[in-house]
Amino acid sequence: MEPLNQNTEELFNIKTNDDKRNPFKPTAAFIGASWLALMTGTVAYCIGLWNAEMQLNEKGYYFTILLFGLFSVISVQKSVRDKAEGLEVTELYYGLSWFATIASIVLLVVGLWNADLLLSEKGFYGISFMLSVFAAIAVQKNTRDAKLFKDKDN
Repeated sequence: MEPLNQNTEELFNIKTNDDKRNPFKPTAAFIGASWLALMTGTVAYCIGLWNAEMQLNEKGYYFTILLFGLFSVISVQKSVRDKAEGLEVTELYYGLSWFATIASIVLLVVGLWNADLLLSEKGFYGISFMLSVFAAIAVQKNTRDAKLFKDKDN
């Protein structure tokens, strides 16, 4: 896959009429839906932890996994996007980003596998975690795309 740095200018300088929007610019609906999904997943996960009948150290473990997972997927999205745009990303950072993402998912799975919870509770934590990390990727992408178009307009 070749870097996009030569084609980025051509890609985002699509000639449009004033009444047509650029198809690569994220819509307000998609930005709002991404933020809503991130808030829904994160808040549901945290409410589930708050109401769970588990020790405080277990709650801290699952909360830390959520924060670790959110940070790591944002880092992966940024490094993948940087590489695609031809920006310098060290292989060490790129590899560590992917390792951290996979590690957060594995740590959640191992924790839930060994937890003394109902299957429905385990599924709830797994789904709300995955919703949160997927939405974090979408929010990061939208933020970066919006900044790209804002910089182009100025």
